[in-house]
Amino acid sequence: DSFDILGDGVKELLVGRDDGMIEIYTFESADEPVLRHDYALSESIASIQGGCVGKDGYDEILAATYSGWLTGLTTEPVHREGGSGEELKLSQEMQNKISSLRNELEHLQMKVLQEREKYQQSSQSSTAVSSVPAFSVNEKFTLNKDDASYSLILEVQTAIDNVLVQSDVPIDLLDVDKNSAVVSFSSCDSE
Repeated sequence: DSFDILGDGVKELLVGRDDGMIEIYTFESADEPVLRHDYALSESIASIQGGCVGKDGYDEILAATYSGWLTGLTTEPVHREGGSGEELKLSQEMQNKISSLRNELEHLQMKVLQEREKYQQSSQSSTAVSSVPAFSVNEKFTLNKDDASYSLILEVQTAIDNVLVQSDVPIDLLDVDKNSAVVSFSSCDSE
């Protein structure tokens, strides 16, 4: 998207990438765009848009991720400075917002507990049928020309417990910054 997120009267280029990066580019010279800010999310970005959504006078960047999460980055200041010995006083609006969020969180926690109980009861009944849930997998296997390696990226809308990679030829696995996996090697019986 193109949007004036910096408020300087010139639109910036907002980029959402498959690797979860949100980038803001400015056009200070006519040659090439300049990266001004970036932010990393944990999953690929499906859509990005700039606008005023949450509060008048404060622009935001909204990004929709692969699994459906909507993330917002705002220009509204979130920190307040207090002088020495001053107590930080929250405005009534901020107190209402915190109270509303706490109530919503309690409501969601109760709903999760109720759904867990329903699932436990239905799974223990004599008429329960077990089935594997259907979910879509977003996978990419791309060549990195710089280091002559391949990147395997898997995204699923549920937690991934195990990934099995089997190869007929020896392979080396390279660690990356975003990787949180524990790798285990085992030899395969050729028969």
